[in-house]
Amino acid sequence: MGSIRKYEGKRGVTWVIDYISPDGKRIRQSFKTRKQAQAELTARDYTIQTGTYTDPRKYQKFTLGQLCEKYIALYRPQRCYKSSKRHLIKQIRQYFGDDRLLISIRYAELALYRAHLEQTSNKYGKPRKAATINRTLSCLRHMMTTAFELDMMRQNPFDAGGRLHRKENNVILRFLSEDEITRLLAQCTGNLVYLHDIIVCAINTGMRKGEVLTLKWDQIRNGQIYLTDTKGQKPREVPINLDLEALFKSIRKRSGLRYKHVFIYQGKPITHNVRSGLRSALKRARIDLFRFHDLRHTAKTIARKAGVDKNIRMVIFGHSDGSDMDARYDIIDEQDLLNAVDQLETYLENVDQSVDQETKKIKK
Repeated sequence: MGSIRKYEGKRGVTWVIDYISPDGKRIRQSFKTRKQAQAELTARDYTIQTGTYTDPRKYQKFTLGQLCEKYIALYRPQRCYKSSKRHLIKQIRQYFGDDRLLISIRYAELALYRAHLEQTSNKYGKPRKAATINRTLSCLRHMMTTAFELDMMRQNPFDAGGRLHRKENNVILRFLSEDEITRLLAQCTGNLVYLHDIIVCAINTGMRKGEVLTLKWDQIRNGQIYLTDTKGQKPREVPINLDLEALFKSIRKRSGLRYKHVFIYQGKPITHNVRSGLRSALKRARIDLFRFHDLRHTAKTIARKAGVDKNIRMVIFGHSDGSDMDARYDIIDEQDLLNAVDQLETYLENVDQSVDQETKKIKK
């Protein structure tokens, strides 16, 4: 067991731990408080006794910039890297700096970083949502976990305190009604005719935007759409109904077999974002607060209303956990409530009739 001594210098009072490492070297290190020094000395003494000791000076050379380079090399192949993770890494590097020593990033600074994200605006000048902040913290936490696994840190600083994530509002309350579907498709004409086909496919399959836009003809066979590059990396099959079959026949008639991709615009695959086109069509159709992903919500809600079994819906839409997904996507609208009241009224009428019949029997 080493010792702790108080040292008073020009920079104030510090507490210095002093001990002998397993390889015979004398180690001394200063801390701001006696409590910190005592905790660190106790931890190092324990690792010496258990044979798991590592020289703390080993971690004083690794920087955030070095971690970022290693992290990018490892996870660049991920589907989410190009779409979001590379932007999150850039934000993290700008805040902490590439020269920042990993060992100097403590839990308290992670909390301050969260506060910084909450108090500053995004690139559009709007406050960041809880979900955006959580995605950034999740990325940073995974980076720190990777640093620990690569032996660049002795401990992940996220593990030194409580949960930093904020509570999110994941309740999805938006999908297209039958009238809105009709109005939206009616506006997909002229330069937006390509959007009509994409929307019809999305509503009839519940496929995600990336799955729809990258759809190829060789994925369509035997009355099924075969998806391999999915969000959960689990292949799945989506059945083709009559409306979708008619759509594919119409597209083939227009474009022939000249292209590998199903959805083409001006001779090129529609692999870019269709946000601007969708926003234009929604504006003309007088539909507010709607995103492309809400077409998936619409498809799943229609499936539920049509009476499709819950387990079958899980397979078609590619969900591994039905409980959470049902809560988020199976949206209850006004018509559902009216139907429920009607069913309750019918049930009560039947109960009243049964009571009347039993009463008559008793009187007899």
